[in-house]
Amino acid sequence: MKAIAQDRYGPADVLRLRDVPTPRIGPDDVLVEVRAAGVDPGVWIFMTGRPYAVRAASGLRRPRVPVRGRDVAGVVAEVGANVTRFRPGDEVFGTCRSGSYAEFAAAPENRLASKPAGMTFEQAAATPISGGTALQAVRDHARVEKGQQVLITGATGGVGSFAVQLAKSYGATVTAVCGPTKADLARTLGADEVIDYTGAEIDSGGPRYDVIIDIAGCRSLALLRRAAAPKARIALVGGGHDSGGLLGGFSRQLLQAPFASMRGGRTFINAGSRERVDVFDELGRLITGGVVTPTVTRAYPLAEAPDAIRYLAEGHAAGKVVVTI
Repeated sequence: MKAIAQDRYGPADVLRLRDVPTPRIGPDDVLVEVRAAGVDPGVWIFMTGRPYAVRAASGLRRPRVPVRGRDVAGVVAEVGANVTRFRPGDEVFGTCRSGSYAEFAAAPENRLASKPAGMTFEQAAATPISGGTALQAVRDHARVEKGQQVLITGATGGVGSFAVQLAKSYGATVTAVCGPTKADLARTLGADEVIDYTGAEIDSGGPRYDVIIDIAGCRSLALLRRAAAPKARIALVGGGHDSGGLLGGFSRQLLQAPFASMRGGRTFINAGSRERVDVFDELGRLITGGVVTPTVTRAYPLAEAPDAIRYLAEGHAAGKVVVTI
């Protein structure tokens, strides 16, 4: 099959469109004929092998899984002997283990959900990782409630575009932080207020937010604290653009956040996420019900997947970027 693969860590130049064996499936796996695949910061992290801590899982010297991509949407081609939820011909979305920038991908049954009929394959591919991260951040970590003042940084990116819609569906008043060219998108997503980060900082209105969801942020914890109301919950999502050292930008939530919370009053949370079928099912229901709409702004053919990753790595993508097969 055709796939975007790499033999060594590095920038997008290490990626090549080439022929690789179609993945074999085990008894609990599903072989998916891929129609679309999402692009998220994790793709860049595992492509470059930075920060270096990720190599403990992905391979110390070279990637164990050479094909890039995790989000997947497509049609079931084959099922393992123990699979009961799907059969060939079913339309599914979720995450895979073999790499999704390919004509076929292998995925555990428990990482796939049925694709709602009204959702395009591009929308479905945009949803699992970014939508799942946003749902767990808003619902489980930040615990957003009706009537709260919620600030979301990175509000028009992949995770942010889901988070704004989800926070609004919970009845919060949402302030979105984004660049000036994306203010209209933020309002379309449902933001009540927009802060243009090129002209104002998030603490300009004083300590007013009950919840802050800081997505791939580079702001200091002290600045987040100044914008937060007493007893606020501050959810830190993603590692930002710092890929240096062992932990890169993830040191904020893994090392700094626990100590910041000890100062009292405001709680800093490492808003990690897990790839779970119940989360994917819930996102499918929310999308079917019109509560959330995936924001797909660019689609690249498989051969141009390296360009899709480069575009995302620039840090200015609005909504989600997908690869189509």
